[in-house]
Amino acid sequence: MLDPAQAELIEGDEDPATRSEVAHTTAQALVHGGRAGAHDDPDLVHRLVTLVDREGLDEIATLWSRSPNTTLPGTLWRLYLLREWVRRDPVTVASRYRLGLQRAEVAGAVAGVATPPGPDDVTEVVDKVLSGLYDGDLAVALDRAIAFLRVLATGSALHADWIEQDDDDLAFEVTRRAGALLTTAEELEEAAVLYRSGRLD
Repeated sequence: MLDPAQAELIEGDEDPATRSEVAHTTAQALVHGGRAGAHDDPDLVHRLVTLVDREGLDEIATLWSRSPNTTLPGTLWRLYLLREWVRRDPVTVASRYRLGLQRAEVAGAVAGVATPPGPDDVTEVVDKVLSGLYDGDLAVALDRAIAFLRVLATGSALHADWIEQDDDDLAFEVTRRAGALLTTAEELEEAAVLYRSGRLD
């Protein structure tokens, strides 16, 4: 057991209310400031889209990763995380996306990726999704991200089907990723509904 003096020296986690306030304040400042300044500063949107490139994913995670998907910071976290994943592995993403288009053609049309999609095309579409937060309709940007994720989830599931051994570790990993992509799509779908009703804060 620690005595009271030792316990005082242990740093605790930050206050959840403070963390939530910081997350909401920074997310709102980013989106509203970006929308307001995009017309006067043509480079602003690019700087906002590439925020993770400069600040690092860990910094963004500290701000927003604990925020629920039903909030603006939670939504931003999911979109920036998607962009970072695509940016780090565009070849795999493009391959899974091409597979997914075989069964998810409608979602592919909404996502708006060039056909046949290559690594540069999938990278470009996630940048356009994030750009849409600042210089377009946020709901439309979310719709594109949702469709993109649904095509990827379908492609990942199809890729897992091609792995012959049921107990293959790769099959588990790919299937789990497909489920995670679908979950993220559903979370963004909920955020889009909230945004359209003026309740995404």
